Amino acid sequence: MRVLVTGAAGFIGSHMVDRLLAAGHSVLGLDNFSTGQKRFLLAALANPNFVLHEADLLDRRGLERAMRGIELVAHFAANADVRFGIDHPRKDLDQNTIATWNVLETMREHGCRRIVFSSTGSIYGEPEIFPTPETCPFPIQTSLYGASKLAAEGLIQAYCEGFGMEAWIFRFVSILGERYWHGHVFDFYKQLAAHPDHLHVLGDGHQKKSYLYVQDCIDAILLALEQKGENGSRKQVNIFNLGTDEYCEVNDSINWICEHLGLHPRISYTGGERGWIGDSPFILLDCSRIRSLGWRPKLTIHDAVLATIKYVSQHSTEEQPR
Repeated sequence: MRVLVTGAAGFIGSHMVDRLLAAGHSVLGLDNFSTGQKRFLLAALANPNFVLHEADLLDRRGLERAMRGIELVAHFAANADVRFGIDHPRKDLDQNTIATWNVLETMREHGCRRIVFSSTGSIYGEPEIFPTPETCPFPIQTSLYGASKLAAEGLIQAYCEGFGMEAWIFRFVSILGERYWHGHVFDFYKQLAAHPDHLHVLGDGHQKKSYLYVQDCIDAILLALEQKGENGSRKQVNIFNLGTDEYCEVNDSINWICEHLGLHPRISYTGGERGWIGDSPFILLDCSRIRSLGWRPKLTIHDAVLATIKYVSQHSTEEQPR
């Protein structure tokens, strides 16, 4: 199968590239390198079944060149900067919603009918149901990031209905693991490397979060793609929550990180129960739908945090995205 991976040089996208190549697929990676890193693709670039295109999804010409002969699009490119969304409101619209429309329209023009979309549990805002199922009524959106991803989901579903496409939409919790460079583990490590005696935390530390190891995430996606209905048919739109059946407090992850680094910093908190506008104080997704296919995460949240801090500490001197 010939697969286009957008955001191929990013954290999750680069892992998808590696796994697809290992499975014997032909992969075309597309990235504009605004945050992606070519070093994540060193192994892929040595594989004759991989081709890399540097292009921006907001430029239809580069996307059209990359789409020729593609049978499946794995769409991971996005602006994932939830925290600073209100500082640049147009960015989420452009990079998450408009970019997704460009992908869908180019797929339609080139006869590509299958798409994997990396969505987010942030689309549930602050739900009243925990664990939160895929069928949960949508509350008021609390972040521009979540709103832009929900809009992209709507476009995908409409294209599936209107043009006979098939979609696999995955609503992630925060993903951790190797090649991770953005989020609380990375931020805490940077602070502690700069001043080991003090850690500043956004929020009160009691925010309850669920995390998932990146390889467990890829396992779930690939498993879902293999599934067929009882009569051999597929659904046009397949939506799955991806996370663990557990959560931790931010304070728990701080303790694990500090214990691993052998540090005992003074901790200060600001922001109340939410660290920033759009920060949900409790995230726990109902993942029984993906579990019904036989998927189980191999790493606990504790082990995923430790794997991440080990990677970050070992690669802290390497160039990080702007």
